[in-house]
Amino acid sequence: MARSMIQRRQDAERERIEIYTATLRRVSPTPRPAPDFERALDEVRRGYAGMAIRDGALWRPKLKTRDPARLRLAAARHLYARYPVSAALEAIWRDGSGLDAGEIALRKAWYVAVARGDSLYKAGANAWLSRKEVHCFLNLSGDLTFDEAFWVAIIRSYTDDFGLAARLARTKISRAPRADLTFWREVARFFCAHPTSKEETDDLCDYIGAMCRHDRVYSLKGRTLASLRKQMSEWHRDIAAVERIEAMRRRVAGRGSAVKGAWDGSRLEDWEWQPSAKEAKAHGERFFVRQLRTAEDLVGESRAMHHCVSTYAAKCIAGNASIWVLRRTALGKIERLLTIELDPQNRAVQVRGFSNRVALPDERKIIERWAKARGVMLRD
Repeated sequence: MARSMIQRRQDAERERIEIYTATLRRVSPTPRPAPDFERALDEVRRGYAGMAIRDGALWRPKLKTRDPARLRLAAARHLYARYPVSAALEAIWRDGSGLDAGEIALRKAWYVAVARGDSLYKAGANAWLSRKEVHCFLNLSGDLTFDEAFWVAIIRSYTDDFGLAARLARTKISRAPRADLTFWREVARFFCAHPTSKEETDDLCDYIGAMCRHDRVYSLKGRTLASLRKQMSEWHRDIAAVERIEAMRRRVAGRGSAVKGAWDGSRLEDWEWQPSAKEAKAHGERFFVRQLRTAEDLVGESRAMHHCVSTYAAKCIAGNASIWVLRRTALGKIERLLTIELDPQNRAVQVRGFSNRVALPDERKIIERWAKARGVMLRD
């Protein structure tokens, strides 16, 4: 049956509507889920049962955001905040990436205490901060992270210059482990007395941190900015020397060798001797001779003894020499006495002390004992 003009127009209109609707389905974004307020409340309540000052069921947020971080912060403010809290403390609800579980728990606990109006000092800050420093920490404003605010509060104890305190708090001092806080307080105090640029402060902090890890009794007492610069420069030279020696060792050992390691060295065993109570000059005095077989040990010996033994690395790696050291230990201290070079036939080529001095008579007697015990031939 022939279709009328009106029917054909109606069919064409329906077809256009169907095509338009199909096109909309393809290009229109999928509906976004509603903000998950309950999840935000559950995450913020976790671990702090009984600490809330408001009922979560009464929370009526006027938020359109679906960002979980912003929802958590809003939930925390509703549950715990009787008083305003600094951005440095609030940041933990937004992002805890890079922090371990203990640090996250501590920062959240500090937020809850401050937001409720409890004493932060009594809530655990007294383990690291004085009352004055806690007061400063709580009253800081501006774009500071938690660690920066923590260190500004400490550094303000040593200087009235807020600009200097803020600059130091943005250096690597603020990354120092809290377990070593006493030592890094000393570092902060040093830079308050000897201010320098942020870049140089960071460089010096790298050096100071390395010294602290190497020697737990390391201190800045009696040091100056000039002396630290010189020591840092020597440290960088030592690092470069170690890297050169390691590259040499890896070439000899082959591609499969470890990034850092020891060369084979001599087969002689290390040696130790303890004088009798009558012979000893101090209680518990002991002497030991051991072989140096790593780049770090060789460069460290060269630096400490003020001689060039580190330049013998190539001979040691090739097996043409071995380097030994004589140490004395007494009353908990270790004293460097001599550095000894042996050839492959275990003959002493050189025996030198600090700044290449010859062995003292008492030292000579000790290495003669070692030589006899290990079959080493000494020069007259």
